[in-house]
Amino acid sequence: MTSILTNAAAMAALQTLRAIDNSMETTQARVSSGLRVETAADNAAYWSIATTMRSDNRALSTVADALGLGAAKVDTAYTALENVIEVMSEIKAKLVAAREPGVDKTKINDEVAELKNQLLSAAQSASFSGENWLYNSDTAPLGVKSVVASFVRTANGNVSVATLDFDTANSVLVDTGNASRGYLTKALDADQLQETPSGTPRTYYLLDAGGAPTGSKEIKIDGNTLDSEIDDMISVVDDITRQLTNAASTLGAITKRIDMQEGFVATLADVIDKGIGRLVDADMNEESTRLKALQTQQQLGIQSLSIANSSAENILQLFR
Repeated sequence: MTSILTNAAAMAALQTLRAIDNSMETTQARVSSGLRVETAADNAAYWSIATTMRSDNRALSTVADALGLGAAKVDTAYTALENVIEVMSEIKAKLVAAREPGVDKTKINDEVAELKNQLLSAAQSASFSGENWLYNSDTAPLGVKSVVASFVRTANGNVSVATLDFDTANSVLVDTGNASRGYLTKALDADQLQETPSGTPRTYYLLDAGGAPTGSKEIKIDGNTLDSEIDDMISVVDDITRQLTNAASTLGAITKRIDMQEGFVATLADVIDKGIGRLVDADMNEESTRLKALQTQQQLGIQSLSIANSSAENILQLFR
């Protein structure tokens, strides 16, 4: 039946054209954004996963920045500690030179005094971002310093921040609040450093930071300093150097750990980005091919609608 009120062919063609337009709109959105899943309406599950992982990746980016800051702090402390070890070697060499008969011990002490000033300067200047792990001027100890190392999400969805911890008791060189907490300010018993201790304490300290240990002697010499006293000083300086070498080794191990963690965090962030892409990114080859096909279908749909609309005009021929 032919009707001028209801054009079934035109309605069918229009419905098809609307479907083609909707598909084209979706495909064009994917081509322009590069995303197959851009909103929750596209795929709620994949969109939720991708959104969560993008958030975690931002947290990992912050972790990478924190690792860089932590690495700078450790490197600063390590560099200063290396310089201190070199200066300590110089002090030991000067004390050994003072054992030679006929040398001017006062002159040697002047050199040792300047080297001790260098030790204090190195400890005070080892500061980065307001933190100094080698010098403490507070009554309380510096305590444990933490470096943000990673962002962790468990299988249950719980999140936490992991840290690398370093006890500054292993690095403080000068402590004005409590001399016994600093490698360079605490007193050491030279008798205990001998192969056969006599049992009579002979304690020495290197730097006087305003609170010299009671009953101890400062490591300095003059014309009246006995050879046995110089031997004790050499033993104490050598033991301090040994302890500082161990402290530098600890800092070096932390530096290596931070470097490894930085590499891991960077790689992990890339892997997460790749995983997100597999979930939500559009295949541009596929989408461009589909877009071309839809454009062709759209043109055919328009032609079909035009033919359906023109069929009603043919009825006028019957009334002529």
